Amino acid sequence: MILLVFSFTVGWRATSAQVYIPDDDLMLHENKLSAPSDVYGWVMEGKGVVEFEDEWMVMYSPGESGHHVYWAPYNLPSSFVASWEVQCLEKDAGLCIVFFAASGVNGEDIFDDAFPERDGKFKQYTNSKYFNNYHISYYANTKDFRSKEVTHLRKNAGFHKVQVGKSGIPTSSNEIHTVTLVKDHGIIRLLIDERTVIDWEDNGKKYGNVLGPGRLGFRQMKWTKFRYRNLKIRKIHS
Repeated sequence: MILLVFSFTVGWRATSAQVYIPDDDLMLHENKLSAPSDVYGWVMEGKGVVEFEDEWMVMYSPGESGHHVYWAPYNLPSSFVASWEVQCLEKDAGLCIVFFAASGVNGEDIFDDAFPERDGKFKQYTNSKYFNNYHISYYANTKDFRSKEVTHLRKNAGFHKVQVGKSGIPTSSNEIHTVTLVKDHGIIRLLIDERTVIDWEDNGKKYGNVLGPGRLGFRQMKWTKFRYRNLKIRKIHS
């Protein structure tokens, strides 16, 4: 079990050493991502596919034909902790992003019938007039910017770079890593294994209101081949 050092006191069981352990009683969603039945209701945008082997979900674009986003089938509350395991299967190039708090500008679901279809192109997610979100890049080794590694947190719409964090998953790594995303209203943190790489608070002023409930999705650039498993999402507040 991952130990996280945070200031939260509600919905986390604290030890005398002020180390907080995720409370399984507050589990919202738990998904092994190990078989096709585990992704019922998930939505792929762009030229991506998922396959399952060795109880992992493998995501990639056949022939490296297009960027893609894979959306979970539920809207999360304004405060949550999400964690998942990932492993890079091709180190030549790639980019992994997590979108979260994705919601229509008037609170609609991002799959509202009034919104145009999306196909994985980045501007549709970062400069949309229909919906907002936060996103963090936690693995970055693109064809035009090799071994960038540093994490970026952006607030959309507007593609506002609100924090350049520490290095994310090393581009040379083929190890299994645990990604943990914490959103407590405006407080946003991302950890790679037990190392904090993003730590920022949205004050709701400079770039508009703090974003609340919304969807979570995994984005990959077309060169990327990663596998995912053990997605767990918990409430922070009871």
